[in-house]
Amino acid sequence: MNEHDSKRIVIVGGGVAGMELATWLGRTLGSKGKANITLVDREAGHLWKPMLHSIAAGTRDGYLRRVPFVAHAAHHGFHFCPGKLRRLDRSARQIEVAPLQDAQGQTILSARKLDYDVLVLAIGSVADDFGIEGVADHCHHIDSQAEAEQFNHDLRTHILRSLESGQAIDVAIVGGGATGVELAASLVQLVDNLGGYGAEHLRQQTRIRLLEAGPRILPAFPESVSGRVRRQLQDLGVQVRTDAMVQKATEQGFELKDDAPVEASLKVWAAGVKAPDEVCQLDDLEVADKQQRLKVTATLQTTRDEHIFALGDCAAFFPEDSDSPLGPTAQAAHQQAQHLASQLPDWLAGKSQLKPFTYHHFGALVSLGDYTAFGTLGRFGFFKGGFIRGRIAQFSHVMLYRSHQARLHGFWKGGLLWLIDRMSRWVRPSVRLQ
Repeated sequence: MNEHDSKRIVIVGGGVAGMELATWLGRTLGSKGKANITLVDREAGHLWKPMLHSIAAGTRDGYLRRVPFVAHAAHHGFHFCPGKLRRLDRSARQIEVAPLQDAQGQTILSARKLDYDVLVLAIGSVADDFGIEGVADHCHHIDSQAEAEQFNHDLRTHILRSLESGQAIDVAIVGGGATGVELAASLVQLVDNLGGYGAEHLRQQTRIRLLEAGPRILPAFPESVSGRVRRQLQDLGVQVRTDAMVQKATEQGFELKDDAPVEASLKVWAAGVKAPDEVCQLDDLEVADKQQRLKVTATLQTTRDEHIFALGDCAAFFPEDSDSPLGPTAQAAHQQAQHLASQLPDWLAGKSQLKPFTYHHFGALVSLGDYTAFGTLGRFGFFKGGFIRGRIAQFSHVMLYRSHQARLHGFWKGGLLWLIDRMSRWVRPSVRLQ
């Protein structure tokens, strides 16, 4: 098959699902000339999204763990097209990528059009503010590296002012899911570690509050895990408030329904997720729910176009015998990318039909930084549910990221990157200081 006969696969979104799929297809098809694979993303590099909370807190350096798309594509048999998806033309099987601009608004690349035989939408998710007044104007979001870096910049500014004048640092996080919980613990870790660099009194000057609208934090976890995590956070000094329904965000903090306002100089919105707004503008593809996710069939194809697939957070996949779609997790995104990578080669060659995707729940983990971690076990094989905590859960949480690295770079390079990270912790400060 020559280059003109090869199938054109366009993947939009370089998160967990998109990056893993592009890497696998690049190795098996792209590097052998069997397909022309293009990854489209508005960012310059890939970052494992579950790590964003620690980058926001400054307990990890995102640029050390970022994978440049251009370099990765060159080494793994696919192409990279920088920019944001602007338009989809299903009849022409073509997408348009918006112009790429620099920070000053100057155009670097003009709009481009890409033809496809197969289009895979893996554009992830963003925080859902539910239309609550003031959230967009006064709250930080942690949906991208740029947003995490911006929060960290503002946080360090507040810390410097506090060290100079004794001014209190009030941080309020709305959303008691995994992101909010892990961010709260990472902020405590930051303050504790800064004590080793001469900021011994910073702990007394910092107040961290976690607000959850529901009756308990971590609603996706069993109540036993939720209760343990809440007690651990409180032991670390985090003020946890449940049944705290935010009705307005202001410059001074949050106004709550049926409760006193919460004052905060730094406000983070981590409550709820939805697919990006551009999903609703994609040439009449079917949207499944209020979270704007694209409805897909059992084979991960969108319901109105068999040549368009949707994976990860932007897809509403309903497991068999379930009325609810899969949650937006890295575990689901990885399994869907792995499934599609195994199915597409033969389907494109006309050798077989697509097989339905089956999701396997292997449990869930939540990390409280260097302090501890908690997790639940999936019901499969020798495991009959239950939960883990402490070092075993912490190691399991670390292995989620290390396994992702190995899938992108291979076993040996992934292992070398792990070793480099460990060595970096010995020679670099434990927190970001500049």
